[in-house]
Amino acid sequence: MEDLTSLGNLEVLRLDFNNLIGEIPPSIGALTSLKVLSFRYNQLNGSLPMEGFCKLRNLQELDLSENSFEGNLSSCLGNLTSLRFLELSQNNIGGTIPSTLFPSLKSLEYVSLSYNHFEGSFSFSSLANSSKLEVFELENHNNNLKVETENLPWTPLFQLKSFRLSNCKLNEATGAIPSFLLHQYDLREVYLGHNSMVGKIPTWLLMNNTRLEFLSLANNLLSGPLVLNADSKNVHIFSFDVSMNRIQGEVPFIIGYVLPNLLLLNMSKNGFQGSIPPSLGDMRSLELLDLSDNNLSGQLPEHLVMGCVSLAFLKLSSNNLQGQLLPAKSNLTELVALFLDNNRFSGEISIGLPNNTNLKLLDLSNNSLSGQISDWIGSFHSLSSLILSKNSLEGSLPKSVCNLQQLRFLDLSSNSLIGAMPSCVNLSSLRYLHLQGNEIDGPIPNVLSKASSLVTLDLRDNKLSRRIPSWINLLSNLRVLLLKGNTLEGPIPFQLCQLIKINVIDFSHNNLSGSIPSCLQIIPYGTRAFDDAFDTNVYGSKFQFSTYFYESQLDGSLSMDMHFDILDEVEEVEFITKSRSESYRGNILYFFSGIDLSWNKFTGPIPPEIGYLSGVLTLNLSHNHLTGSIPKTFSNLKEIESLDLSHNRLCGEIPSELIDLTTLEVFTVAYNNLSSRTPDRKKQFATFEENSYEGNPLLCGLPLQRSCTTNSAIPSAQSTSRSRQSGLFNVDFFWSFGGAYFVAFIGVVSFLYLSSYHRGLLFEPIEARIVSYR
Repeated sequence: MEDLTSLGNLEVLRLDFNNLIGEIPPSIGALTSLKVLSFRYNQLNGSLPMEGFCKLRNLQELDLSENSFEGNLSSCLGNLTSLRFLELSQNNIGGTIPSTLFPSLKSLEYVSLSYNHFEGSFSFSSLANSSKLEVFELENHNNNLKVETENLPWTPLFQLKSFRLSNCKLNEATGAIPSFLLHQYDLREVYLGHNSMVGKIPTWLLMNNTRLEFLSLANNLLSGPLVLNADSKNVHIFSFDVSMNRIQGEVPFIIGYVLPNLLLLNMSKNGFQGSIPPSLGDMRSLELLDLSDNNLSGQLPEHLVMGCVSLAFLKLSSNNLQGQLLPAKSNLTELVALFLDNNRFSGEISIGLPNNTNLKLLDLSNNSLSGQISDWIGSFHSLSSLILSKNSLEGSLPKSVCNLQQLRFLDLSSNSLIGAMPSCVNLSSLRYLHLQGNEIDGPIPNVLSKASSLVTLDLRDNKLSRRIPSWINLLSNLRVLLLKGNTLEGPIPFQLCQLIKINVIDFSHNNLSGSIPSCLQIIPYGTRAFDDAFDTNVYGSKFQFSTYFYESQLDGSLSMDMHFDILDEVEEVEFITKSRSESYRGNILYFFSGIDLSWNKFTGPIPPEIGYLSGVLTLNLSHNHLTGSIPKTFSNLKEIESLDLSHNRLCGEIPSELIDLTTLEVFTVAYNNLSSRTPDRKKQFATFEENSYEGNPLLCGLPLQRSCTTNSAIPSAQSTSRSRQSGLFNVDFFWSFGGAYFVAFIGVVSFLYLSSYHRGLLFEPIEARIVSYR
């Protein structure tokens, strides 16, 4: 930005949305006639030129929001006594908020310091004399700012319309709800989330502020019951959020009467009990209802599913609800996402489901649903995520599933399904397929070869047989391949090595045979994680309802643009590592990589090339028939956390170079034919106990009970081989000598018992030949 002194007596300078870069020069202070300075939404950076700003004595409006400014605020800003509008949100400003900044700014009407990195302490009472203040916003990026509202007895001269204060250590000693709010009667918006406040829900805010439109107290420590009085009816409020607190008792029976015009109601992650009140059905404008993660019971009220005709999102997950999924009469024709998972619903699925084409996400997992997945599924043409796992469903998929052209996430795991997918199914958009824990038999279905967008393929614990198909390389986007617990046989096809995005392979508990392919080394396990970690097309979240965008204006009006984004279901994968089953969920899958080939029939040596998989976190080759020595190249597994080579036929020494694997937490070579001394008890190897080495008779040294003495040196691998050969020779000699001795003994005994007549017959020819010879 060039020198600004040439602009003379300019009063208004607005350069919003211009992609300006660089810093604001100190020469800004020469524009002493400026009343409005706005550089909103650019790419400006560097420290704020406080010395220049503080010379702008006539400035009434300062807007530097949505840039990349750094540095601290200066107390000299308190000299700008004409300032009405201060907007510094969404920057990287840090440090403390000077205590002398606000007391002299008596003309302030709007203050927004949100989404910065302030720390230290700030007393809200410093704004007590700002009698014109209507909007105050301070949503901090970190949790290092202490905000006090109760340190001094004070009565505000202002009447706020919008008060947003979050992610702060609010009244740290007591966790008290700001008491000055008791004197506010014209509030339109209150956001006090993520502040660790304690006490009861301040429903008096509804009574005192009859024009309140938005109230969020999410993620605090508020407790007790939620009490709503009939005389606190509010027809203006459109968003009410008390999620992630400790509220108990029942959902107020009259909530639909008191808050009839809500668009958003979020009471999730509390301790609400009892049934869902039918009065919710009076909220005919309600678009989002989230009562998940409570202790609600009973059936869904018919008045709810008939009255809430505008519902787009209904989330009742993780309660104790029972009966049919939805009452037979349902008018939820606008539903986009329906979450009824983790409850006790029973019966068949088709009863009560809304007949609409808007539904994109349906999660009915972990209930007691039974019957077949019948043709009803084909009516949801827009469905992108279908989760029916952990029920008692049976039969095979109907052909109507071929109508789901936009399906991206399909989870039918942990049921009793049989058969393969219909050949007509369109899998071009499918990214996540979970079919584990069913009764699917036969070969891996060929129809899956068309699913070129697949990221996860989970077919564990079925009855699949035959070989891993050679078309596996057509799944070029595959990151997770889980085939554990089937009866697959034959070798691993070399085409598997062409899956260069693969991070997780689990072929354990099958009948696979042959050698381990050395070409596995060309797969860059784990090394692509950082590059892909922010790929929003993979591993998304169930849904996003950042939903409400609101702008507080100086005239007190509040607007809301409510929209919902459907993303993918949160991806979750189970994998045995560190000798236990772990669940990896969401984006953490980018940073996990592992190979499990255990409990198969693999033979031959371990390819040394496996040691060059430097990004692998867990490697399990146990319970096979592998021979030869442990490759020294395993010292290159620099990220390895779990290495299991137990229950094979490996021989030779344990490479001492493995001591350099400083990330190793689990290590076992038990039940092999290893010999010589155990690795020195240094670094991570000082933590491994006897069970890591047991079942190897020729191993000695700590932590085993067999010491390696100097007088009885343990033979090397070569001498061990010679000893084995010598031992085999001795055994063979023993048996051949013993057999010959036994035959000779029987011959002598038989000879002694022969009669003279027979001896004559036996030896006469011999004697005659001897005489003739002489």
